[in-house]
Amino acid sequence: MVQDIRDMPFIGHDDVIGLNFIRNPCPYVFRRHFRQGLRSHIMEVLNPAHIQKEADGTVIDGRRWYPRARPLRIFRIFRTRLKTLADALDEIGRVKILEHYLAPVFLAGSEEFIVDYAGPDGREIILCGFQEFVEGEILDPWSALDPADLMATMYERLHGDRSPSGADRTRWIDDARAMAALFIARIKQMIAESKHLPDLAGVGNLVMVASGEIKLVDLNNISGVSLDTDILLDDRGYPVCDKSIEALALLERNLLNRPVDTGEAIYRKFLDPRRMKEVKDLEAAFYRSRPAP
Repeated sequence: MVQDIRDMPFIGHDDVIGLNFIRNPCPYVFRRHFRQGLRSHIMEVLNPAHIQKEADGTVIDGRRWYPRARPLRIFRIFRTRLKTLADALDEIGRVKILEHYLAPVFLAGSEEFIVDYAGPDGREIILCGFQEFVEGEILDPWSALDPADLMATMYERLHGDRSPSGADRTRWIDDARAMAALFIARIKQMIAESKHLPDLAGVGNLVMVASGEIKLVDLNNISGVSLDTDILLDDRGYPVCDKSIEALALLERNLLNRPVDTGEAIYRKFLDPRRMKEVKDLEAAFYRSRPAP
């Protein structure tokens, strides 16, 4: 029996080119990205010539190197079943909120589109996206690194031994901190004005690029924010809003190397110890409910 693409745990090139809305023959190769979300299949879009070079290698200065093919784009297939066109447009509208506050500096640009999918149960609409590929280092809000060491570590991972002087590192850290402060301010502005928040909690959702800017690359779990409601769970039962605000506080502390103002309205509400204990219990219940790998 043919399985619905949205229900498959993983997909490959053949699954993608077998879709009715993908041109055949297709001039690209699709490869599963190392980061897979609960809400989307995430596929690299690759040039076949680059795949061949990855396999055969190339000789530089008498040595053979095997450069990994760099994606041209990222192709996302939204797993959630959309009952109506309005549902799909609502999802796109949430992405537009992110674009308004974060693009182009702090957001991996994406072109969302709706397709007519011929699945095992007949024709349905599916939401997809072609997204900018962002090259950099994952910025983990839950990192155990000391705040004083985090930026220096990110610099070393992004630049290695290519920097000629310590002054360059100091200047980069100062510039990256200034950009991080602006990113955090934009997120807070989004919360205050639109009452929405992206998923900052997932490891791999934020990437720091060589210039020191932070890019949000996960666009598929944008939650509502309210100071007047109980703990909100997403459609999978995860307290994504509370965990994202906790992650925001950690980013503010660790990237800017300063204490968080727990008197600020949003932190006063969401970082209340009793609330955080309840969120921790809900998070544990979420992970217990997930099927074993």
